Amino acid sequence: MTGKLNLDKLDFQIIQAMVDNANISYADLGKKLFVSGGTIHVRIKKMQELGVVRGTKFNIDFKILGYDVIAFIGIYLEKSSLYDSVAAQLKKIPQIVRLNYTTGNYSMFAEVVCKDISQLKFVLHDELQKIKGIERTDTIISLEESFSRNVLVAENEL
Repeated sequence: MTGKLNLDKLDFQIIQAMVDNANISYADLGKKLFVSGGTIHVRIKKMQELGVVRGTKFNIDFKILGYDVIAFIGIYLEKSSLYDSVAAQLKKIPQIVRLNYTTGNYSMFAEVVCKDISQLKFVLHDELQKIKGIERTDTIISLEESFSRNVLVAENEL
């Protein structure tokens, strides 16, 4: 796939540098990689147009903001053909921060961030259970996140 994308060593260096510190200025990144800030800007714009880079976002520590419950919900669908309609309904629930279509025991797997157990109960009982197509759910509460990281992307590995 990268052949069609036509990414080179500099593109991969930019990706890795931005993964490590998305706050770095294009000028500083250019100095680090021995190119101009304008070159960095053009390369990032190209990768955005190709869909390789999909915006930027803050890495937030939810616990500091008072969101004390992180849970994972395994969702069983009545039929796998209901995935698109169920996913559209789940997207409307703001506490669901990630959703994956999966193989194995569950049809879907969702990550939920809530302020407390009462809010989690509301999401499970009042939101999820109302969605047509969901047969049942299994909820796993996270006690602690040990680490979170991006995949190291290197040109020679692709």
